Amino acid sequence: MPPITHIEDLRRIARRRIPRAIFDYADRGSYDEASLRANREDLAALKLRQRVMIDVSERTTATTMLGEPVTMPVGIAPTGLTGLFHADGEILGCRAAHAFGVPFTLSTMSICSIEDVAGAVDKPFWFQLYVMRDRGFSRSLVERAIAARCSALVLTLDLQIQGQRHNDIKNGLAVPPKLTLRNMLDVATKPAWAMKVLQGKRKSFGNLADAPGAKEGLNTLSHWIAGQFDPSLSWKDVEWIRSIWPGKLILKGVLDVDDARIAASMGADAMVVSNHGGRQLDGAPSSISVLPSIVEAVGDKTEIMMDGGVRSGQDVLKALALGAKSCLIGKAWLYGLAAGGQQGVTQALEVIRKELDISMALTGTRDVRKVTPEVLYAPRHGDVVRPAGGRTTAEAAE
Repeated sequence: MPPITHIEDLRRIARRRIPRAIFDYADRGSYDEASLRANREDLAALKLRQRVMIDVSERTTATTMLGEPVTMPVGIAPTGLTGLFHADGEILGCRAAHAFGVPFTLSTMSICSIEDVAGAVDKPFWFQLYVMRDRGFSRSLVERAIAARCSALVLTLDLQIQGQRHNDIKNGLAVPPKLTLRNMLDVATKPAWAMKVLQGKRKSFGNLADAPGAKEGLNTLSHWIAGQFDPSLSWKDVEWIRSIWPGKLILKGVLDVDDARIAASMGADAMVVSNHGGRQLDGAPSSISVLPSIVEAVGDKTEIMMDGGVRSGQDVLKALALGAKSCLIGKAWLYGLAAGGQQGVTQALEVIRKELDISMALTGTRDVRKVTPEVLYAPRHGDVVRPAGGRTTAEAAE
């Protein structure tokens, strides 16, 4: 690969190397993508406070996540269909994360199964769970995560009903895939990707291989999956999961202070402030914009993580300044995986860690565990501030 200086480099390479339907699945959001854009725009609007003449010769990005040591406060978020971005993508992503010293989260909707990943790595990983209409199957997934020695369960709260993603429909991304002339031609121009994926361990959802009707083919499995979104999910289901899961529990998808208070009362070890990457409720606020109020409400009761738009070390530093203890990355690591397999994931992590370290130095920060709101620039009277892509404060007043 050419020199990689930021995540956008990996994004451009990924776009060339994998089919459009797979790339758009990671890259795009739901409906008009207002929340997707807000995640990035609201992070960009936050300015860092440049400080000078402070001794920052000794710095550390090391901290802990859920009590476990990490080399930086960043973990890999659960992402579905990962094994289609690169053959055995979940295994490669987990290996890269563990070698780098950060946690990896395996999605329920992964291509490689829990057992595939557990058998290929030496350390425990996190497992993400969707509570399905078939509670018995959901219980079996929890039991499999326990057997695989997963060190945390990430329970996703915000997918009772799936938000419509226009590009997935237009691209024919479904189970089984809807073949059109356009996507067949697209795949034909990506022979290296196709050969690798065909040689991977699995071609469908590994964790659902034993689902009712799965052995009858993809059409039957598709109908079963479509029927598993459950609008009746409630906090009682979270209590049930807490009762059968003996390890650390993370609740992902909290975007409201009232919900955060309820989530904290459930005995969760952590929660992720998240709008599902702008892929669910379009028009919802960005994760970073609601982070401070949630930290204020429950930050002393549970560990607060954040995802949504995080693609740089500067983004991580801003989230920490507003009270998050760590961030999860989704799109950024998928770009790396598609661009270069395990090496690409490592490069994505290295880019973010280097940006975080340098940004800490230039804000006069030595220890990532001691980041405060002081690293953010607060305009003073008379200052002219130009938001990213926007007008100056003086122009906005006219």
